[in-house]
Amino acid sequence: MSDEFAPIELQVIGASLRSIAEEMGAVLIRSSFSANIKERRDCSTALFDERGRMIAQAEHIPVHLGAMPDAVVAVMRLGLGLGQVAILNDPYTGGTHLPDVTLVSRTALGFAVSRAHHADVGGIEPASLPAFSHTLEEEGVILPPQLLTDEVLERFVEATRQPEERRGDLRAQLAAHRLAERRLEELAARRGRDRVIAAMDELYAYSERMVRAALAALPDGRAEAEDVVEAVDGDLPIRCMVEIAGDGIRIDFTGTAPQYDGNLNCPLAVTKSACYFVVRCVTEPDLPASGGAFAPVAVTAPEGCFVNARSPAAVVAGNTETSSRIVDVVFAALGRLVPAPAAGQGTMNNLAFGNDRFTYYETVGGGQGACPDADGPSAVHVAMSNTFATPAEAMELEYPLRVERWELRRGSGGAGLRRGGDGVVRELRVLEDCRISVLAERRRNAPPGRAGGEDGARGRTLVNGEEQPPKVTRQLNAGDVVRVESPGGGGHGAPG
Repeated sequence: MSDEFAPIELQVIGASLRSIAEEMGAVLIRSSFSANIKERRDCSTALFDERGRMIAQAEHIPVHLGAMPDAVVAVMRLGLGLGQVAILNDPYTGGTHLPDVTLVSRTALGFAVSRAHHADVGGIEPASLPAFSHTLEEEGVILPPQLLTDEVLERFVEATRQPEERRGDLRAQLAAHRLAERRLEELAARRGRDRVIAAMDELYAYSERMVRAALAALPDGRAEAEDVVEAVDGDLPIRCMVEIAGDGIRIDFTGTAPQYDGNLNCPLAVTKSACYFVVRCVTEPDLPASGGAFAPVAVTAPEGCFVNARSPAAVVAGNTETSSRIVDVVFAALGRLVPAPAAGQGTMNNLAFGNDRFTYYETVGGGQGACPDADGPSAVHVAMSNTFATPAEAMELEYPLRVERWELRRGSGGAGLRRGGDGVVRELRVLEDCRISVLAERRRNAPPGRAGGEDGARGRTLVNGEEQPPKVTRQLNAGDVVRVESPGGGGHGAPG
């Protein structure tokens, strides 16, 4: 640690910055209109320094947070003045997928960032998660980085299916940014602006040192793994090479399938985000996260493969489903070098319902893979998702949906010395005609166990008892029942 800071002072300033990021999240969640944000908490907040480095983040959605630095880099080119706010959702300029709308504001100490999944951003299907999109513009309104003005806001919300809800959620995001601006000004006045900026430098460097030290303690080595993503017309391979050398790690995706004429593609920012998540898990999972923790990680993928896609490829499922598989395949490669968990459910089980009157979106938890020393937890969001489940009471009050079943899918976790977690059964009845889109994985290929542990059960999606493919968009009539049986996690170690 730098001699300029006593450990207690650095911890106090670091805790102050993290508390501002957490308070931003609390304001956004409590002020938002849609259940997707106020109930499921599908949003993230973070603080960056003047150089565009992430210094503090709230513990929200992993796939959001690892990709945020690219959004800040893109916005810095606009030259924001103090208090100005930029908006973007373009996956090829720092976004993830179009429903994730990002705001970046200039503060007295750098930048504040919020990212929230909006329940509809236009496109060819309600809720903006079409199973069969081929280009980005089919998935919704595209917002390249630009200053957020009243005109831009109105043009965006009027292109969506519920403009008043979108307007309310954007105002909630803006409220979080105004809060951050005030709190950072107060912190600078209390501690001294130069002192806080110096502490930001040290916090970034501290995270980098901790992760590098943890990597240096691991054995050097090189390993490879392969897995697949379940496309509409067959499986797409993801190949991964992991190399630990000293205090750094390199992750390369050479050999992965080419860019796909569907929506399973990932921009490189999402691929990097998934890799950062895995490295954090195997090095310093309890370290207060900052961009310094990512500095020892080098991620490469051939341009034009489906984990480093070129615009205007569709990406809406890449952010949720392909990112989940990237986590699985990187863990599988690392598991050949260091202890690692078995695969979890490997999907977010995206469910989207809507018509001209309403749009609703949720993800469904499942089983986590077992670790060498512990069973996998059941009924949790796994890997790149970290949302809540929408309470049945909130769903039924606000939407023409009724929860028929909501229970553990007992026995779906893979057997082993340590057992994988169980998935869930989520059964919903629609009460008016609407469209449904499902983007799911692990329907054809089970989550694999590790070290002799058995695979978890494959997931299933059914409409009125009829099994559906992993990706589907179709019409529903009032009274139809949709049932999701989410996958279980893989077991670890041969059963005793």
